[in-house]
Amino acid sequence: MNKEFDYQRAFSRNIGWVTVEEQGRLRGARAAIAGLGGVGGSHLLTLARLGIGNFNIADFDHFEVHNFNRQAGAMMSTLGEPKAEVMARMARDINPEADVRVFGEGVTPENVDDFLKDVDIYVDSIDYFSVESRRLLFAESYRRGIPAVTAAPLGMGVGFLYFEPGKMSFEDYFQLEGHSRREQLLRFMAGLAPKAIHRHYLVVPEAVNFKEERGPSTGMSCDLCAGFTGTQVLKILLGRGKVRAVPWSLQFDAYAQKLAFTWRPGGNANPMQKLLLAIIRRHIKE
Repeated sequence: MNKEFDYQRAFSRNIGWVTVEEQGRLRGARAAIAGLGGVGGSHLLTLARLGIGNFNIADFDHFEVHNFNRQAGAMMSTLGEPKAEVMARMARDINPEADVRVFGEGVTPENVDDFLKDVDIYVDSIDYFSVESRRLLFAESYRRGIPAVTAAPLGMGVGFLYFEPGKMSFEDYFQLEGHSRREQLLRFMAGLAPKAIHRHYLVVPEAVNFKEERGPSTGMSCDLCAGFTGTQVLKILLGRGKVRAVPWSLQFDAYAQKLAFTWRPGGNANPMQKLLLAIIRRHIKE
């Protein structure tokens, strides 16, 4: 068996859905992915198999047993290993020519310039509760004119948002400034999926625990996030058709077999969102 790597052969089955010229553009693109756990690890492998040739990846955490149900790099063979190093290794195993820049300390105000250097798109994958880091990354991406996407693993589906350069920003949509940390988390929840399709089949409500900063997640939702996001990344990088930017949001739920587009002008300042936030505050306990 010939074990020599050949980029054209490795990604030849993409041709047809993309042109040879477009595949070359993907090869030269650079994606930044912060967070390499549930959705982030799947994002990286999906985009690596798409043939994107350059990545800036960040995560300060290590793999643990409780990651096994959903995280692409979590296996017995990787227990205790740094997530960033494991996922970089897996991406390079798919494409040995890939330029993977690893930020094993995560993204901080001190290294965010380096993390977003030369980046064509930012893919948000950090933990739901890491509100400060998320605000920093979206603000810096917006300031640099970098397209940014986030896909939330909600139940057994995906909530997707696209922040297009020059249009509505993360802060304008979520309206987090001046609020407590708890209120910021609730506002992030409301903005991710205004229709909240997944709430109808949550059978153990106490599994959502804001005080302990934990919540349930499934491997199916992470894979759906990666598949949907990978498709939108392709469209954005290649200029292939419309991707609805905020204040549009999208939620697809495989369990409920439903797809919902929601338009919320003003983001969380919209009257419908204010009502939703009031409901969420009553139901989400400390």
